[in-house]
Amino acid sequence: MSAAALGGTLLLGLAGCGPLEKPPKPTLSAPGLFYVRPTGDRSGPEDKEPYHVTVGNDTGAGARRLTVDVLPGSEHAVRLRRHGHCSGDTLHVTCDVDSSYNNWVNGERVLPVAAEGSGPGDTGTVRVTYTTKDGKELSARTRVVVGEPVVEVRTAAPLEDVRPGAEISAPVVVHNAGEVPVVGLGLEIGSGTQEFTRHYSNCRYPETHHGHTAVCRFPRLRIAPGETVVLRPALRMRASAASMYGYFTQEAWALDMGPGQYGSYPKGGDPGDGPALRAETVRGGHGRFAQRIVSTEVRLDTRADYELSDVTVHGDPGDERTVRLTVHNEGPGDPGRSARLVFEPPPGSGVVKQPMAEVDDGYFEPYCEEKDSTYICDVGELAPGKSRAFDFTLHLGEPGTGRIALRSIEGPDVGRPDRRDPDPTDDSALVTVAP
Repeated sequence: MSAAALGGTLLLGLAGCGPLEKPPKPTLSAPGLFYVRPTGDRSGPEDKEPYHVTVGNDTGAGARRLTVDVLPGSEHAVRLRRHGHCSGDTLHVTCDVDSSYNNWVNGERVLPVAAEGSGPGDTGTVRVTYTTKDGKELSARTRVVVGEPVVEVRTAAPLEDVRPGAEISAPVVVHNAGEVPVVGLGLEIGSGTQEFTRHYSNCRYPETHHGHTAVCRFPRLRIAPGETVVLRPALRMRASAASMYGYFTQEAWALDMGPGQYGSYPKGGDPGDGPALRAETVRGGHGRFAQRIVSTEVRLDTRADYELSDVTVHGDPGDERTVRLTVHNEGPGDPGRSARLVFEPPPGSGVVKQPMAEVDDGYFEPYCEEKDSTYICDVGELAPGKSRAFDFTLHLGEPGTGRIALRSIEGPDVGRPDRRDPDPTDDSALVTVAP
């Protein structure tokens, strides 16, 4: 191939390439608004998202400079607190940082705090400046407010003896326990084991893996310090037909603060086809209130008849036989995870194989806990009409009789132990080795 032809080939190849993309420009991010606690006050909202400053798209080695200033006229409201290798005073601080700066990770950080003598509602402005490697300055400003809105939701006692499948109603009551107004309210309602029978037109209903959810925003709602609002019309839900111990949840937050550092809410979803949910101010704030997620228990007026059956194994001493131990829920209720099976093998007969659980890919461990030759197995959730079987292989001894029984369990992550079993006589059974 001639040089001219080769050159033409190269030119064609270059012509086929698109223009080189320019690298993204460096960025600096800081909150536009941030609330701080009054001086000496350590209370406030739980799970509050800390002051967050980040740098993006800056490359190359070497130190950069971060500067934080309290702007003139803001000294009465806000001052600076520095951490790490930073220098300066309460009005002006400089830090040497790297090109991937994130003050949640890096030790060098500067935080706005309330000035001595300031009071709730006082405001000031902080300016953050980041100088890139080539000397370009990026800046962001934060409006700092002394005092915080503290959003709380009223708690409620469990709803007792609810008829299976009945419609239930519950209010949504929100209180501001903070020092400054709530300006804009966010609300998430989870129906849990219930189903919504009223869908508000100003709420979204996204699909989730944890029951039905409503997400509502009230951007123009203002709740003064100490004020309480009721959101009407009240929640309407249909109780489960079988879950003996259900629940529903409510969570509220100030829109300009978000649901917290570790909080989130589902996105998407279509609006409801019912009435709009509206806030109404009420006098006083009677009742108990709590931050974060408030859960209300729903207890059905029903029972769960768990049953065990006698088992007989035939064989001679030295034989191996498999015995199947079965727990059955005759219903009509579902108590959730509430029971363990206790297996005491017949005297002289030993267990050579027991139920196993895959705890990692291809790695198994015994499912049941063994203590003093007694095996304790978590039954797990057992819906009405369902059974759970546990297979054990026995090395048979002389004829004898063992026992199986159900034991209730308790704890914050399990169902209530009270199955209200209408026939507790079948909660135990015999396991017999016979010739």
